[in-house]
Amino acid sequence: MRFVEDGPIKLLTVPGIDGSGARHWQSAWERDLEDCYRVDLGCWDDPIRNVWISRLDQAVHEARGEVVLIAHSLGCQTVAWWARLLGPSGVSSVRGALLVAPPDVDFQEVDPRLDRFAPNLDVAFPFPALVVASRDDPYATVSRAREIAGQWGAAFVDAGELGHINANSDIADWTEGQALAELVASGIRDHSQIERLAADLLAVPAGPGRRQSGLSAFEPRSAA
Repeated sequence: MRFVEDGPIKLLTVPGIDGSGARHWQSAWERDLEDCYRVDLGCWDDPIRNVWISRLDQAVHEARGEVVLIAHSLGCQTVAWWARLLGPSGVSSVRGALLVAPPDVDFQEVDPRLDRFAPNLDVAFPFPALVVASRDDPYATVSRAREIAGQWGAAFVDAGELGHINANSDIADWTEGQALAELVASGIRDHSQIERLAADLLAVPAGPGRRQSGLSAFEPRSAA
């Protein structure tokens, strides 16, 4: 996969609780895109924070090169805890991170398993990061998601009304998200620039639903 000028980079998807099923856009990327792999966090239905951190660290190490982290839901907090534990030198191979629909682990009653990753950390990522949130996500309000992005020193974009931005959101393989991943991997660190470009890619209308941008940043996986 070549989506920046200076060479191929692996995408590592980091799912949340219960993993990402066959209809999830993360699963579609893993099937269809070159150099896109799932981080096997293990114990999907019974998340253990230290186990997930260790599995993520192992996957990044085994990638043996630059990676872009594509996290969804509690996978976002996994990235945050890992980045804090390893520090800037330990995460130097991360080109950027796309953090989609982070839950509010501090103030929520939807799933008690999220409490295991509380509190939400104040940790400024040393790599470009973009938080993508939905206006009707049951796991976090859009204003809280914006606060979480601020805690992580990440840029933020409102994706409209897409629920938890998962298989139930009717976004298929979410090609717009692929373009957002390219954006965070581009090396741009100015938040206002990233947020403006991200909003243009999503083209979020005022009401429910959205129009597809039709943009895809990645090469499809070659047929076997």
